[in-house]
Amino acid sequence: MTTFSVRKFLAAAVVAACLPFAPHTASAASAANLPDFTDLVDKVGPAVVNIRTTTRVTNSGTRGGLPPGMDDGDMSEFFRRFFGIPMPQSPQSPGVPRGGDNGGNGGSGGSQDTPDSNDPEQNSGVGSGFILSADGYVMTNAHVIDDADTIYVTLTDKREFKAKLIGVDDRTDVAVVKISAANLPTITIGDSNKVRVGEWVVAIGSPFGLENTVTAGIVSAKGRDTGDYLPFIQTDVAVNPGNSGGPLINMQGEVIGINSQIYSRTGGFMGISFAIPIDEAMRVAEQLKTSGKVVRGRIAVAIGEVTKDVADSLGLPKSQGALVSSVEPGGPADKAGVQPGDIILKFNGHSVDTATDLPRMVGDTKPGTKATITVWRKGQTRELPVTIAEMQPDKTAKADQRKPQAPKQRATNALGLAVSDIPADQLKALKLRNGVQIDAADGQAARVGLQKGDIVLRVGDTDITSAKQFDELTSHLDSQKMVALLVRRGENTQFVPIRPRSAQK
Repeated sequence: MTTFSVRKFLAAAVVAACLPFAPHTASAASAANLPDFTDLVDKVGPAVVNIRTTTRVTNSGTRGGLPPGMDDGDMSEFFRRFFGIPMPQSPQSPGVPRGGDNGGNGGSGGSQDTPDSNDPEQNSGVGSGFILSADGYVMTNAHVIDDADTIYVTLTDKREFKAKLIGVDDRTDVAVVKISAANLPTITIGDSNKVRVGEWVVAIGSPFGLENTVTAGIVSAKGRDTGDYLPFIQTDVAVNPGNSGGPLINMQGEVIGINSQIYSRTGGFMGISFAIPIDEAMRVAEQLKTSGKVVRGRIAVAIGEVTKDVADSLGLPKSQGALVSSVEPGGPADKAGVQPGDIILKFNGHSVDTATDLPRMVGDTKPGTKATITVWRKGQTRELPVTIAEMQPDKTAKADQRKPQAPKQRATNALGLAVSDIPADQLKALKLRNGVQIDAADGQAARVGLQKGDIVLRVGDTDITSAKQFDELTSHLDSQKMVALLVRRGENTQFVPIRPRSAQK
């Protein structure tokens, strides 16, 4: 009995002695697995800069009851200079600018060159950037220095320089400026193609003007299409106004992107931020440094996405490529034989997986270069040789302003469409070889968006030459299968998948 009690007591003592140490051991193990960014920040931080811009204003008028020529930015500067404190109700430290990219009021950043309240220069924006070379080339976002009269670059050692604008590319939102300095700390350029979803990354910048702020997170997605020219790197790194133009850095201390955009309903960070891949940015930067501008190729087509329904109805193995909606008359694609309704599957042997891939591929091709376009047309692939032209400023296409022809009364068919023939002179004016005009759309046709005035060029792989042919063809369609109509509206052409209704309906 005594022996049992002693053993029981000893066992309880051992358990009690171990309990306090178990959570501590697990916590220590977890802490050991967390990334340490301190060495990385020490290495990269000196190459990250604060950028603020100013614009010239006239000293006239009164705003908000302030003296003529004085706005909130001047008032903030007055409080900083004479009282050493930020303007009342401003949640910032002395010398820290308020606001964000292009629209916030910048601060002095510790410089002695900041204009006083009598200077016609007023702070107009604040952002970030990073040093590309020891002789003073700095990369940032184009929107950070947009409409600036003067650009100031402040280093981590508080030295401030007036920067010279080297070049801006609005399409990629990349800009390069230069300061007169030597032996500057530089940043190491990484390879954005090697970025992996889930890896740790760090952003350094000036959110809300707070210089040298470090935030961390992971890569959430790659190749994120937001409708812009480039596919973005998506992260959950905290990025706010003022971070724009700053570097996105991997755990090796290499810059893999430029923080450029956020998804937000409030104007502040909401967990999603986007960075320009550094590979694309460096290609732009090299051209800006060489010539001050970016030269891109073009083939003069308007394109759209290839949906699964379109791919299925046209016999494509999968939804890929770029659907040609219109071709510029006399342009490179027109001369090569590209037609509206073609689906571009490859450019120079490289697969076009999505519509946004094509502009980047063509844009990166030097004007004058001969290339090959692989298109899908009527169930077959075709190789079309094309000579790349230089991209010109965007033109606004004029919509056809002809008065619609009075509709002819026809019974709607299996597609829920009433169509009529188009006079030869109107086809010629529209630069069309064939087609019929929609006079009325109901049922499924109306639900998929077809409307009066649209022109049907093709049903499946069959070109439509008359209303009679259209009605005859649609009367034999299988109600169990989707069919793709090639439709032109204004200057654009696209496939519209639709399911024919059954005969009993």
